[in-house]
Amino acid sequence: MNTEYSDYTRRLERLLEVCRILSANLEIEPLLQSIIEMASELTNSNASYILIYDEEGACLRHIAGPWYQLEMLQTLAVPLERSILGWVYSHNEPRVVQAGEDHRLYTALKRELGGETVSLLAVPMIFRGTTIGVFAAANKARDYTEEDLTILETLASQAVIAIRNEKWLGQAQAAYEKAMELDRMKRDFIAIVSHELRTPLGVVLGHASLLAETCAPEEKADLDTIVRNALRLREIIQDFADLDKFERGFGKLDLKPVDMSQLVRQTAALFSDLAKDHQVEMLVQAPKTRLMLEGDAEKIAIALRNLIKNAITFTDPGGRVVIGVEAIPGYIKVTVLDTGIGIPQEEQQKIFERFYQVEKHMTRRHGGLGVGLSIAKELIELHGGRIWVESEEGVGSRFLFALPLNRAQAAAAGQVFQTKPAKPGQ
Repeated sequence: MNTEYSDYTRRLERLLEVCRILSANLEIEPLLQSIIEMASELTNSNASYILIYDEEGACLRHIAGPWYQLEMLQTLAVPLERSILGWVYSHNEPRVVQAGEDHRLYTALKRELGGETVSLLAVPMIFRGTTIGVFAAANKARDYTEEDLTILETLASQAVIAIRNEKWLGQAQAAYEKAMELDRMKRDFIAIVSHELRTPLGVVLGHASLLAETCAPEEKADLDTIVRNALRLREIIQDFADLDKFERGFGKLDLKPVDMSQLVRQTAALFSDLAKDHQVEMLVQAPKTRLMLEGDAEKIAIALRNLIKNAITFTDPGGRVVIGVEAIPGYIKVTVLDTGIGIPQEEQQKIFERFYQVEKHMTRRHGGLGVGLSIAKELIELHGGRIWVESEEGVGSRFLFALPLNRAQAAAAGQVFQTKPAKPGQ
């Protein structure tokens, strides 16, 4: 009795050791091969097998077995009906065939396992209440015991985890590859659209401008409409172009000294005509003294242009847009304030997402792709800065961004922003 107990304890210890080893192995084929070899060793069987249900063929198919049999076994389709292993799968119960039982069982097992079989222990492989296959050990010199059943069920659970993990990894990889392909197609589409539309649009604008100089007074209104809408289309194409640049490596900084007072004044001046067209008063509050930082002037200007354009676009005639810049400890802060339509509280956390548009019906009235704010956010954060919004619906909005003075400050800011959500200078 002590000898039997000692042998069972040894096998349990070996089983525990095997489970630890198997949990560290992520390659599915060698892992399953190790599992069936351990099953044969711990149950004193000549061979072990793993069969998985094939939904397409409505049968069981071998995915692991003795290496010298596996190629042949993988050609076998084990039906669920009139088969011993199919019975285990369908009834979700273990099955034992001991040596000396009805010889017709041996004939069935030979057909299912591809070789002479005189005894069998088979258990269902279960994942979250669903049977996915069968684990079997065959040809033990003595009868199979309850201890053998426990060992086989434990190893079957290890095999199930490995198989499901492999399936999930495969699905995740397929989803990742699909997402990457869609992303590539999106980038290509953006690049093609922004490139191919520029030339015909330039021709339309050129001819429309030429005709506007020589047309009769009664035709000028129609030509102004053409020019106005062509310019609007050009802005959309520019949004595409900026997005394409960022996707294809525009996210690299060319750091040089930047006078933010001058940059704010120059950028705001670009929108004087747009402000007049919208009957919006635009004010610039920039000190005459230089406010210097280390940054990429072109990319900062793109971010600021998007904020100013948004502010003017969403401000009704008679409203006001104020652009300000000031130095705060370690940063330079830029503010774009408007007296426009405002942003609902529940939308304010989403407006910096790419292609997200607040109040779809209002956005359609005002136009735009919904990429300007996302590009601004990416460019400001590329500098180690932060951008945020304060808004009240029906009153107006204030967009702010803070840029660190230099690389050292940007590195320090990265740590601060990760742990402290408060905005600089607030």
